[in-house]
Amino acid sequence: MNSKSEFMGTQNIDRLLWKLSAPAIIGLLVHAFYNLVDTFFVGRALGDQSVLGIAGIAVAFPLQMIIMAFSICIGVGGSSVISRMLGSRDVKKAENTLGNVFMYTLAVSILLPIVFFTNVDAILNLFGATTDNLPYARDYSVFILQGTFAFTFGFVLNNLVRAEGNAKVAMNSMVFSGLLNIVLDAIFIFGFGMGVRGAAIATVLAQLAGTAYLVHYYLVGSSHLKVKLHDMVPSYPVLKEITVIGFGSFVMGASNGFMMLVLNNVLAVYGGDLSIAVFGIAIRMMMLILMPIIGVSHGLQPIVGYNYGAQNFTRVNESIKLSLKITTAIGFLGFAVLFMFPGSFFRIFSTDATLIASGETALRIMVLATPIIGMNVISTTVFQAIGKARPSFILSMCRQILFLIPLVLLLPRYFDISGVWMAFPLSDLMAGLLSMFLIVKEYRYFQGRPDPVLT
Repeated sequence: MNSKSEFMGTQNIDRLLWKLSAPAIIGLLVHAFYNLVDTFFVGRALGDQSVLGIAGIAVAFPLQMIIMAFSICIGVGGSSVISRMLGSRDVKKAENTLGNVFMYTLAVSILLPIVFFTNVDAILNLFGATTDNLPYARDYSVFILQGTFAFTFGFVLNNLVRAEGNAKVAMNSMVFSGLLNIVLDAIFIFGFGMGVRGAAIATVLAQLAGTAYLVHYYLVGSSHLKVKLHDMVPSYPVLKEITVIGFGSFVMGASNGFMMLVLNNVLAVYGGDLSIAVFGIAIRMMMLILMPIIGVSHGLQPIVGYNYGAQNFTRVNESIKLSLKITTAIGFLGFAVLFMFPGSFFRIFSTDATLIASGETALRIMVLATPIIGMNVISTTVFQAIGKARPSFILSMCRQILFLIPLVLLLPRYFDISGVWMAFPLSDLMAGLLSMFLIVKEYRYFQGRPDPVLT
């Protein structure tokens, strides 16, 4: 029995969700903020070339998203298994999963740079690079690829720590690396005059520091689980379970990268570097809404996984209901702020009047359906937490692949560049409706199942 995790099955749901979500929200907001700071420093440092520098980072971002997608797949799959094993008191399998996750992550962090370094320029051209922004995108990407180890282990270990219910450790890692990134940005971009390249180096070094903190957490025995050499021997059933459950999250992350690839190419046709730069800023502003919502889902995942494993279905439903209320409120608040003051945010990053005017229009359209984004994120998390790979895969794929990308390709033919921005609220609406249908069905199913303690 792992008494350190038992609070997830006994503590008041309101207090528990806040306890596990708040650190994740803080950490993710810091993560989103330092992405904004990267863009801010680059925009201010490059002056007249700010549009090209920001566009170059936007073009390179899908590559970073693909690396993150592999990490999220392993982290979410591993944390789902570990949460359920802790709930069912199977510590042995939880530790075996932990060991396999370490080896899985190491293999991925070695293979990905080898694959992508073969032809960086060709990949960036595929991601929508133009002749003018390609040098900036290349400078950023080369150093990000060299930091793959830091990115993969950092994201994976953050998920595993949260699966144990130790959200504060995950938060400390993200806040520490985020604040360090901001300091290093100022040093490398302004102090050394390294521009976009300096932003990439700062990001990699900061991520490496956060990863070192989490590795230390496991190696010194602070974790509820022990890292043992014999558990690192690859186990096909364990690796398969991790991959199948995490595949939905991989698709969500990879589809984000693929979505940006498609968007960058469409924007290059309909609006050029200016529109790519607008999108690069707007998507980072929207992350300020999405990150708290994802933070709530990170707090929800171990609660649902643990109580589902313990067959406490009433607690599962309570946590789902509360998380949906919170994420909807976050969505409404974010919509109100970004819809009313879009120009103010764009002025932070650039003094280019055309960029600011275009950004105001784009952001106001893109945020129209943000109040219902939480429905899709929470529903996907619930199905991942209970080990139901098929619905989690469908929900993680629907917003970006099934809805957004077809709309991005179709609507500009009729509405020009405005059609690109319109695709965002329409895809959010459709994904929200599908998520509502599936999660309500699961919620009612749990209502019909009695808790063991009551029988």
